[in-house]
Amino acid sequence: ALREVRTFYFDFDQASIKSDSRPALAAHAAFLAANPSVKVVLEGHTDERGTKGYNMALGERRAKSVQQFLVVNGVSKAQIEVLSYGEERPANAAHNESAWAQNRRAYIEYK
Repeated sequence: ALREVRTFYFDFDQASIKSDSRPALAAHAAFLAANPSVKVVLEGHTDERGTKGYNMALGERRAKSVQQFLVVNGVSKAQIEVLSYGEERPANAAHNESAWAQNRRAYIEYK
C-alpha cells in the first residue's frame, strides 16, 4: 500500500525529504532493490515562484534527493533517471499557497 504513494511534497525552497515521506520511499526502495530490472523516472517539480532557471535547478535537487534516498536504501543508480520540470507541469494551476504546496513535489514514475 505504501508503494501506491508516488508523490512526495517539499517545503518552500527546500529539497530535503520530509520525515512523513520516508516510509513510502522505503517501500519503493525495497521493491526496486528486490527487482533490479525495474526502472523509474524521478520527476522534480516546483511552484511558479522563482525564475525558470532557478526552478529547473530546484526541481532537479528535489528529484536527486529522492534518488539519494533510494540509493542509500539499496537501489542501483542505473535503475533511476532524474528529470526536472521546474514550474512547467503544475499539479494545481491556481496562484495561492495551497496550489503552490501541491506543486512543490517529486513524483516516481515506473517505466
